[in-house]
Amino acid sequence: MAYIDQIIMFCAGVWMTAVGFAYVRFNIAQVPWLTKLTGHFRWMGPLLIAISIILLFAPQP
Repeated sequence: MAYIDQIIMFCAGVWMTAVGFAYVRFNIAQVPWLTKLTGHFRWMGPLLIAISIILLFAPQP
């Protein structure tokens, strides 16, 4: 239970990466701002994964 934050961040990053690179598709053609947002998931997902891995190895107080 000590690493639940990192697990949630990692799973969210995997989901965001899958949506950003169109492995998971949504019907978002009618919503232009949502199309632009999911385009940003291409870099936000891997960044979230990297942050979760870095925090996993950070020293705990």
